[in-house]
Amino acid sequence: MTNAVSPSAQLAGVRTMRASVLYDVARMEVRDVPRPEPGPADVVVRVTAIGLCGTDFHIFDGHGNYHTDRYGRPVPLTRHPQVLGHEIAGVIEETGPAVRDLKVGDAVILDQGLNCLSLGRDERCEYCTTGDSHQCEYYEEHGITGIPGGLAEFVTVPAVNVVRRSATLSDEEAALTEPLACIVHSCDGLSRAGGRYRLQGTSDRRVRTTLVCGAGPAGLLFVQYLRQVLAFDGRLIVSEPDPAKRALAERFGAETLDPRADSLAETVLERTGGRRAELVIDASGSAQVFIDLPGLLRKQGTVLLYAHGQSGADLGVLNNIQFKEPTLIAPVGASGGFDADGRPRTYREALRLLEEGRIAVGPLITHRYRSLDAVPGAFAGVHRRAGYIKGVALLGAS
Repeated sequence: MTNAVSPSAQLAGVRTMRASVLYDVARMEVRDVPRPEPGPADVVVRVTAIGLCGTDFHIFDGHGNYHTDRYGRPVPLTRHPQVLGHEIAGVIEETGPAVRDLKVGDAVILDQGLNCLSLGRDERCEYCTTGDSHQCEYYEEHGITGIPGGLAEFVTVPAVNVVRRSATLSDEEAALTEPLACIVHSCDGLSRAGGRYRLQGTSDRRVRTTLVCGAGPAGLLFVQYLRQVLAFDGRLIVSEPDPAKRALAERFGAETLDPRADSLAETVLERTGGRRAELVIDASGSAQVFIDLPGLLRKQGTVLLYAHGQSGADLGVLNNIQFKEPTLIAPVGASGGFDADGRPRTYREALRLLEEGRIAVGPLITHRYRSLDAVPGAFAGVHRRAGYIKGVALLGAS
């Protein structure tokens, strides 16, 4: 499977496809690139819809580069351009000769992460053995760690990474299986981590108040998952400056506050009768959350650090946080073990929740881009404008 994203002048005699290529910080263009050929156990997926993730924007803006060499040093985009995109829905275009349970034309979603099973290793690493496949010893990730992602006409992946989907979901909704799977994985981590307070604990150890900081796609999915799947019936507060996002959070069962208009700590203290929140979920990526956290969190409460990108706060802010003896959880990604057929369990669970209508992702989609040619413009600051919640590139109907 080739990783090259070469200019079209170098592609004579090679099967090609079009892709949005990030060739330097904040510089993206549509190019002809090699179309990766499938191995015996691979499939080629024609991308029909792909969600634009905060991680994509993070990489585009130069605030992160997860393509590293063996020593953990980032590989510059100028040396190795990247095709981003990891929230992928599509249709099987081609199958390798060893693939028996998928066929051309099947509508699917993808787990973009490569682990021991998908890499065909005879022996699983300690992480894959325990269901922590996102931390696989040999992990790679389409669209994030340097191998080509879904902002292209096609993506080639191991067949075991592909989950067949029904016709009940639109392509754009199916593409959001991956971000929902990240929420499922995060909440599974909550239950495994223990801590003093539990969502379904006894009366004196039960989470009475959950505070979600940020009502972007992740924050809104957390609200729905807490209410609709985990049946959390306590106080659920969402802190979010954007009024449209606050309205959606309220629609999904939360009460909200505007951190620009009110003192976050004072408001939380007032609404909780002085207890503060037993569970704080940072879905904002704002360093201000860490600054405010000592006034938000109950002693020995739990902090779920979901968002990335925090900057601008001195590490000294941790002093008063550590004083409270919190349980800190930092989940990453969506992988969380395998079903009997080797396919990703967490993605299947997220897809089931979408297909059953228990989680709604349609209301989150505010921007749609109808071709690859529209993608570079979508990265040029649109996600920072008022009214933006989630963008999806629609690259062809299934």
